[in-house]
Amino acid sequence: MRRLAFLVVAAGLPVAGFAQDAVIRIEAKRGQDAATEAATGWGERFDNVVTFPLARGWVAIGLGPLNPAEAEARMAELKQAGQIPADSFVAVPGGGVALSPVAAQPAPATDAAAPAAPEEAGAAPVAAPAAPPAPGTHIRLESLQSRAEAEAALQTWRQTFPEAGLWEMPGNWYAVTLGPMAEGTAQAWLAAFKASGNVPRDAFTSDAADLGQALDAGAAPDLPAPGEAAPMPPLDEVQRALRWAGYYDGEIDGKSGPQTREAIAAGVAALRLSPDGGAAMRGLIGQRGEWRTQMGLTALRDEATGLSLNAPMDRLQFDRAERALSIYAPKDGSGAALILFSQPGGQQELLDLSGLVTALGWVPQPQRSIERGHVLLEGANASHIGRAEGWVRDGRAEGFVLIWPADDPENQSRIAADMSDSFTRFAPAANDAAAAAAAPVQP
Repeated sequence: MRRLAFLVVAAGLPVAGFAQDAVIRIEAKRGQDAATEAATGWGERFDNVVTFPLARGWVAIGLGPLNPAEAEARMAELKQAGQIPADSFVAVPGGGVALSPVAAQPAPATDAAAPAAPEEAGAAPVAAPAAPPAPGTHIRLESLQSRAEAEAALQTWRQTFPEAGLWEMPGNWYAVTLGPMAEGTAQAWLAAFKASGNVPRDAFTSDAADLGQALDAGAAPDLPAPGEAAPMPPLDEVQRALRWAGYYDGEIDGKSGPQTREAIAAGVAALRLSPDGGAAMRGLIGQRGEWRTQMGLTALRDEATGLSLNAPMDRLQFDRAERALSIYAPKDGSGAALILFSQPGGQQELLDLSGLVTALGWVPQPQRSIERGHVLLEGANASHIGRAEGWVRDGRAEGFVLIWPADDPENQSRIAADMSDSFTRFAPAANDAAAAAAAPVQP
């Protein structure tokens, strides 16, 4: 029967680690017990296994001592033969570090007639060497020296990059990464993520072979490879698409200002359509077009108010016109409604209309944004989301109220943005004459 594996501990036979002593570092474990167990397994394969202490309670396992040149050559041979992990490296512990040899163990019995099971022999289980990481390139998001800090950082990074992984690097470092992917893809997306501010300016790429041991490999991200750069579409179309997607809340002016550039960078990083801005924006415009078709958005021209805007007419039906209002009720129980309002006046009339909107509960418990010539009310309850937006234009107070089911906030915000972008006047308001005829005669 194979005799018990055992370690020769440092108290008995320490070997001085002189300045030029090198080891082939093949593994590291936290705590002496775990290191002892792993080193015992390696001792069954090699006769020069040593352990030595690292920072924060970690213990390294290696082969040595050797001079540095000999260690490099031997490591190359062992990697080529697949006998040590691909992330092994040559380390020089230094003169103040004691290398503790592990007694060489006889190879396990190969007699098929009487194999000795490890549990019968009482041997400690053999720790398999770490599997090499999948080939490719990773974006190094952050490097830390404490495992606890690294694990906390991983959870934070996964809020932005759910696929992120954690690696134990050579030299007692830990890396949070995103990968693997082709090198060109990694470089292109690294630039895109830097432009958006999603990764720090000092982030860089690393080959998977240099990462060390995977503590949590994460998942390969679905990031398309860069293609040929595409010209940027007209900026007013880009701004509308970005506003629809929730990345832009500025004016639709077709100008390349800081807010537009920041929104483009944010959209590229979040949408992951392409690392190229022009290609990504063309893809986003295409997505918006498909969505508008699905939602049944068409140009509504309301004769009573003389107003026009894009509206989901598959879900609305005209109900009635009352003085300054034109009301579209839910169609087929859609839960959607639209109110257009228009009357002569200025800021006070606009504020009066916003008060009416609140009083009727069209926008529940609204948050108000009031500026000269513009009012925006947004609010929701358990049944619906309401948004009212109005302007003072050409001597008139006019705007719209959108009511939408509470369980569909994404489409509500996108439809409201499309309505705001497309809101315009196409004719005089027919309701002005009706309102004047209904007004009481002044003495």
